[in-house]
Amino acid sequence: MCRNSVSPFRKKETDKEVVAMAVQRVASMLQRPDQLDKVEQYRRREARKKASVEARLKAAIQSQLDGVRTGLCQLHSALGDVKAIQGSLADVSKDWRQSINTITNLKDVKDVVVQHSQLASAVENLKNIFSVPEIVQETRELIEHAELLQAHRKLMDLECSRDDLMYEQYRLDSRNAHDMNLIRNYFDDVQGLSDELAKQLWMVLQRAIVTVRRDPTMLVSVVRIIEREEKIDRRMLDRKRQTGFIPPGRPKAWKKHMFQVLEGTVSTRIEGSQAETRESDKMWLVKLLEITRKNVLDDLIVVKNLMVQCFPPHYNIFHIMFDFYHRSLSARLKELAAEDLEANEIVSLLTWVLNTYKSVEMMGHPELLAECDVNLLEPLLPQKVVSSLLSKYLQTFKSNITGWLRKALDTDKKDWQKETEPEADQDGYYQTTLPAIVFQMFEQNLQVAAQIDENFKEEVLSLCLKQMNSFLRRYREEAAAYREEHLKDRQLPQCYVQYMIAIVNNCQTFKESVSSLKKKYSKMVEPVQSDAAIETTLNEVAKEGCQFLLDEVFLDLEQHLSELLTKKWLMGSNAVDTICVTVEDYFNDFAKIKKPYSEEMTTEAHRRVVMEYIKAIMQKRISFRSAEERKEGADRMIKEAEQFRFLFKKLSSVRGGDSDRMCSAIVAIAEVFKLTDPSLLYLEVSTLVSKYPDIREEHIMALLAVRGDAGRDMRTMIIETLNQNKPSSAADTQPVFRDITVPSMTVPKLLK
Repeated sequence: MCRNSVSPFRKKETDKEVVAMAVQRVASMLQRPDQLDKVEQYRRREARKKASVEARLKAAIQSQLDGVRTGLCQLHSALGDVKAIQGSLADVSKDWRQSINTITNLKDVKDVVVQHSQLASAVENLKNIFSVPEIVQETRELIEHAELLQAHRKLMDLECSRDDLMYEQYRLDSRNAHDMNLIRNYFDDVQGLSDELAKQLWMVLQRAIVTVRRDPTMLVSVVRIIEREEKIDRRMLDRKRQTGFIPPGRPKAWKKHMFQVLEGTVSTRIEGSQAETRESDKMWLVKLLEITRKNVLDDLIVVKNLMVQCFPPHYNIFHIMFDFYHRSLSARLKELAAEDLEANEIVSLLTWVLNTYKSVEMMGHPELLAECDVNLLEPLLPQKVVSSLLSKYLQTFKSNITGWLRKALDTDKKDWQKETEPEADQDGYYQTTLPAIVFQMFEQNLQVAAQIDENFKEEVLSLCLKQMNSFLRRYREEAAAYREEHLKDRQLPQCYVQYMIAIVNNCQTFKESVSSLKKKYSKMVEPVQSDAAIETTLNEVAKEGCQFLLDEVFLDLEQHLSELLTKKWLMGSNAVDTICVTVEDYFNDFAKIKKPYSEEMTTEAHRRVVMEYIKAIMQKRISFRSAEERKEGADRMIKEAEQFRFLFKKLSSVRGGDSDRMCSAIVAIAEVFKLTDPSLLYLEVSTLVSKYPDIREEHIMALLAVRGDAGRDMRTMIIETLNQNKPSSAADTQPVFRDITVPSMTVPKLLK
């Protein structure tokens, strides 16, 4: 109702809009008077537009009508086809029901056809069937004469006849085991021929490396036969998937077995390289590894240059053989690593595994480099095995080096007892062979370790240095024992001094050798704890050795030192002359001591001589009775101080030494004795104290006691005054009196 009431209204509205638009358009075209002349022209143009629009509308409507008509025709045609198909299906269903009985009646015909096929196959193979024994014999003879290709051809014919007959029997009656066994038994020799031929093939493959050099055609024939068998295997397997039947002995898988034979051959060649044992030859492992290296390299070059040409490219035979050699070597080396190897054998094995194997001498050889990348090879030995071998080597090396060092020291100790002087180096310094032996031993082991690995070399060096420190402590003990033994009878050993000099010089040689080893075999620049320990121990050994030598000197000087500052001395003893001659004589031998020990010995000898002289004063062996005696004694002290100064300057100049201030202490003491005016004694003593601030109260008391004219009150006054007015210390505070004791029952006191 609503739609019927509204539609006329809308239509009227539309008509009004159209009329309005038309009026507006006409008005726009006829705005000027001159446009009225074109009214007819406008009318015709609008009439043409109207006719064009009407024509397009008619064409569109006609097209829609034609499409509808065509669709209706096709639907009628499809309906007819559906009805025809339904009729045909009904006829087919009717015919199928009628033919079921007919198909059942054709079973006999089917059986006849199968039988006919079998008979046809039998007729076709009849000639071969009757000639089986003859062909078997011919094939066997061909195998014996190594005519492998011809033998295989005949074998294939025999197998083909057997397989066809068995297949037809299988199709006829797969459950008829009697007939199947009859055929199998008749062709029983065929399987034996196949096995005999296979043995010949494997024999050729076992000698493939040799055969390919002499007669490559034989190897080619073997590969061709294996390729034929592979094709037959594939064909038989395909038929099995279709029919369920497969002939006996199939698949032969000769290609797989071929690779097994080649791998076994490689393994046998590697295992057969060992010709010696440890019992027969200490170098058995080195020889074994070298023979193995040469054989493997030669074999792989033959494989690359000759054997590859005998195999189809898809076999990739070089990489397969390369892998066989690598795996066989790995297995063999694991066996060797599991044995109880000695230290040198471990080194030989690891050097070969880690360096030689991938070098240009073996797998990295230029002829093989183009075919394989050695960097992609798996390690011959697992890292766990390598680490275990290295650990075992270090343990053995530690044990061995301890024994070697002990033996070297024992040998050196025997030399210390000789009656001939030790050898001298090119500079004339005494030495023994101990440092050379020790560091030659270290050098050899480090060279070996460097062949294995940089990190391992550092470990061996560290172990050497640790053992070196332990060895030096024992060396120090033996040197001390050598000295103690000598003191029991100073006439023995005859060359004690010379060998003690050599012991001291060895310390410098050890230092230089350690430094040389570290520079050559270590990348570490910073010193480590063992370096400091070695340096300290060597310094202690050298210092004690120098001390022992000086002790030897002062044992000879003991009698003459005891004459100093005695009445005999005051009356004109030549004790100091003898002391100087004796020291100089000893230092002629000490000239064979290397720097810096020679300079240190000269300085120490100078210090000890002066100290002994001052000790003689402090022991109050004499007390001057008059000014003349004091002057005479003081002059003698000054003269003897000059003798000492001259002697040690002379000894130092030979070695580039420097002057001392030790003798000045004797002169300073002499000045205290020489002073004639007792009232000035305090000043003289004060001067002495200012020069030598380490002088103690008991020293002053002893000097005053030797002077002989200083009473108790004067001594007390001088000491108290010194304590109250302590003189300023001199710049050079080298101690002189610090280690000099004064025989007294009182407790020593420093001047305050």
